[in-house]
Amino acid sequence: MRRRPVLIFDGDCGFCTTSVGVVQRLVRPRCEVVAWQHADLASLGVTAERARYEALWVTPNGRVYGGAQAVAKILLSAGGVWSVAGAILTLPPARWAAHGLYRLVADHRRRLPGGTAACAVPGAERHQV
Repeated sequence: MRRRPVLIFDGDCGFCTTSVGVVQRLVRPRCEVVAWQHADLASLGVTAERARYEALWVTPNGRVYGGAQAVAKILLSAGGVWSVAGAILTLPPARWAAHGLYRLVADHRRRLPGGTAACAVPGAERHQV
């Protein structure tokens, strides 16, 4: 069993890589950080499809949280004021708003600073109106 949680992100996405770097410097989550392209996804209980779709937080016992709930877990792991923000993100209606905001950002990350065509979430274009 793992001793620390694992944060999995899209290492091919410039926006995601920059965001994770900022989080590591400012928030300082207590976890391992790995791009899904370099992770042993099977041992983490994660599929490549899910890892392409959203950031993931895998607990030491193998529970997987994705998207906004992964962000909440990142904040909770950091302690202090960050953990208060993380706790708020786990409760409705903040959880619902966080999910919507996460999907909006994730689905359009290729258009954000640092984003490229490699940042596109598979299928995101089909879901736009």
